[in-house]
Amino acid sequence: MPSLFDPIRIGAIECANRIFMSPLTRSRGTRDHVPTPLMVEYYRQRANAGLIISEATGVSQQGLGTPFAPGIWNDQQIAAWCPITSAVHAAGGRIICQLWHMGRVVHSDFLGGQPPVSSSAIAAPGDARTYDGNKSNVTPRALAASEIPGLVADFAQGARNAIAAGFDGVQLHAANGYLLDQFLRDSCNKRTDAYGGSPVNRVRLLREITEAIAATVGPERTAIRVSPLIPMLGCQDSAAEEVFLCVADTMSRIGIAFLEVREPAPNVRPDNAPLIATQIKTRFRGPMVLNTGYDRADAMAAVANGSADAITFGKPYIANPDLAERLSKNVPLATVNVTTLYSPGPVGYVDYPRYASMPGL
Repeated sequence: MPSLFDPIRIGAIECANRIFMSPLTRSRGTRDHVPTPLMVEYYRQRANAGLIISEATGVSQQGLGTPFAPGIWNDQQIAAWCPITSAVHAAGGRIICQLWHMGRVVHSDFLGGQPPVSSSAIAAPGDARTYDGNKSNVTPRALAASEIPGLVADFAQGARNAIAAGFDGVQLHAANGYLLDQFLRDSCNKRTDAYGGSPVNRVRLLREITEAIAATVGPERTAIRVSPLIPMLGCQDSAAEEVFLCVADTMSRIGIAFLEVREPAPNVRPDNAPLIATQIKTRFRGPMVLNTGYDRADAMAAVANGSADAITFGKPYIANPDLAERLSKNVPLATVNVTTLYSPGPVGYVDYPRYASMPGL
């Protein structure tokens, strides 16, 4: 029976344990979306994770609308990621880059006043973060079919750049209401062409991008993240089970390294959440990683009973840079200071102490 603390091979990557670090936007890059030296220490501290999935990283300016978030589309960004990946490797860790296009939730302020792009011309609810504060999301324009090959190429180049920067692989962000989720969901995809309508058509863009990335860096270094039952940024679906079983079948055919599924937290799941996760695991022929709200007991049980091959932890890794050790020893976890999640500088970023170095211990 596998344990949360056992090693696992994920595609081409040997992981020391099954405690993975979730992608976590922390906004410590530059205004030009270049990683900073402060990020070297942040990731180095967390190299005890079996696998680090980097914060969401833009594949193009068109797709990046979060202040101070990093990108991976130019030489300066690639060079700035190199010391980060080197530090993680020197500390014995493994790290992959999460590739991101935000779609309709990129505010036009980031695009010289031009509208963002999406599957259809439907604005996301709520506000977007900008360098001038929060502003209402604007109505996007629907991507023309003729533009899609260029979008696919941006993701493939982002994957190529990530490997050049020293990452062990990449994860395609297809969750949380961003561009690929906007194509997957019938609440915001109203297209009548080959990328809309049926679940197979709505999965088409995700398939084409994943195939292009796999052809570029290898399927064994390619992963995706989805969130079937978590409606975010106005993205939800009337037939989530059908759509995401199609995703599972498609990713099995491509042979990706792993599929990460965000679920509602174990204590607040609707009745059908475990059914969908279980069905996805039976249809996806590869390691499946689960995320959202897992504590030590839930994570250990999910790995032991075969529901998951590994678990990703988000906020616990912010406040506990030594989370894998804490979970292994079953010692108390520190809590996150939410006021410093996206603030500049080291406070609330690289100053959380390890358990062994805390006063009185």
